[in-house]
Parts: sequence; structure tokens; C-alpha cells
Amino acid sequence: MRQRDDLDAQVSAVHAMESGIRDNVELIELGEAEGDQEIVKEAEAALVEMRNQAARLQVETLLSGEADKNDCFVEIHSGAGGTESQDWANMLLRMYSRWAEQRDFKVDTIEIHDGEEAGIKSATIQVKGHNAYGWLKTESGVHRLVRISPYDSAARRHTSFSSVWVYPVIDDTIEIEINESDCRIDTYRSSGAGGQHVNTTDSAIRITHIPTGIVVACQAERSQHKNRATAWNMLRARLYELELQKREEAANATEATKTDIGWGHQIRSYVLQPYQMVKDLRTGVETSQPSAVLDGDLDQFMEAALAQRVGLTEEA
Repeated sequence: MRQRDDLDAQVSAVHAMESGIRDNVELIELGEAEGDQEIVKEAEAALVEMRNQAARLQVETLLSGEADKNDCFVEIHSGAGGTESQDWANMLLRMYSRWAEQRDFKVDTIEIHDGEEAGIKSATIQVKGHNAYGWLKTESGVHRLVRISPYDSAARRHTSFSSVWVYPVIDDTIEIEINESDCRIDTYRSSGAGGQHVNTTDSAIRITHIPTGIVVACQAERSQHKNRATAWNMLRARLYELELQKREEAANATEATKTDIGWGHQIRSYVLQPYQMVKDLRTGVETSQPSAVLDGDLDQFMEAALAQRVGLTEEA
């Protein structure tokens, strides 16, 4: 029924656009025949808006993967570099949170480990909204920041790296079997704010999937039972995302079209000094307004990466 509703909405949008184009073209012809320039201007403005709407719908057609419509988890990990890298990881966490808020998506914090002086060592959030995974999936990879460090008394330029990993929340229609004997489960005390209970109870859960080396953790709730359930869901989602990645790599014929995720595979550079630029190294899309990007203006990068990924898959 959900697939039917999605298809029905897409077909209805096309029909509405066709009807709108016909109506406004007729209005322009009528206005020109009667010499009414006000009608002509209104109809032309409506056609311009419809052109923009068509561009948005075209991007939506790129979100056709089997999990694209699902919610997703976003993991952020700081790289080597101590406080500078941890601050960069925190900036990325804010950037994705702002992007989600602008789309009226809901963001839940699953786990966060604060840095010693500033920033974060790592964080996991869940982004809830229609096509959340479809939009964010191309953000997986290493993100590089170049700036004058506010933590360097000599005001030297620093380069920092942080990794982002995005994987879908899987629903009941997707079956993922996990052998519990393949997993190691650890409990530990949550860190950060939360009151006395957080600091005295082993409520946080960490699950290690031994065959793949995947590790997930949750400390969002006071209840160990709830954290355990969330951690199992995260592990199922990570294993599912791994399977999706394997399928995509199998569909791509050459090494250049593979979407490796991890350290050493840099996808985007954010340069704040000595000049200002954000450049996506996969698509070549760039902007001279890094402040807007860090405030969540990511659509141009996501759209280009989605179009490239779809094009490479079709060529393969």
C-alpha cells in the first residue's frame, strides 16, 4: 500500500503539472489577445514556479532505491588530531542536524561521546523523515576541513578529518537474520549529561558483530532493555546497509565506480582559510559559501552525487 501511495502521488504530480502548463499557456494566449499584460505576467510567473517544481520532482526520481524512503542512522567519528578533529566532528553533527531541521525531519540522538576539551569523539543520530536515507546516503565518507585553528595559540592553519557513515533504518518488511553466538554484548555506564542515574548504572549497550567487525552502541535511554533493543536494530540496519553496498559494488563494473566507505576515501573538502570554498571531490560541485553549507545547505551536493550514482549504475 505504501508503494501504491508513492506511485499514485508521483503520477498525480505529473498530471497536475501537465494540466497547469496547458492552463497557463492558454492564459498567456488569452492575455495577449486581449492586451491584458497582468494576466500574461501572472501566467508566466506560474510557469517559472512549475519549472522549479519539475526540477525538484526530477531529483525525487533519483530516490528509487529499496531503502531510500526509510529513516536512517548517521554516525560521525573524529579522526586523528585531537581537539581540532573533535571540534570538526561536532561541526558536522550540527550541519546534518540543521539540514534535517530545514526539511522538517526529526533528529534523535542515539549516542554521543564528548571530546576532552571541545567537540565530540563520535556521535550517532537517527534522522526520521520521508526519503531520509535516500538523501543522506551519499554523505558517507571522509570529510576534510582546512582552517586557522581556534585552539592553536600560534594561529596556524590546520587540516582535520572526520568520517560520516549513513545506513538505513530497516522496517518489518526486511528480514535480517543474526546469529547471537556471532555477537559480543558489553554493558557500560553512559557518559555525558543525564543525572546521577546515568553515572551509576550500566545501562549503555555495545554489540560487536564478530564476523564483520561491526560495532554499534546505544546510551540514549536510561533503560538497559531499551538501549539493547535499539542497538540490535542498529546492528540489523548496518548489516543490511553492508548488503546494499555489496550489491551496488557488484553492479558497477570498474573500480572507479565503487563507493568505498572509510578512512582514506575523501569525498568533500571544506576550506575556510586562506580562501573560502567547499568542493565535492566526486562530482566537482563547489561553492564559495562554506558558512551556508555548514548551516545545512547541502542539497546541491546531494543532488549531484545522487545523479552521478544513478548514472554510473545505469552505465554498468
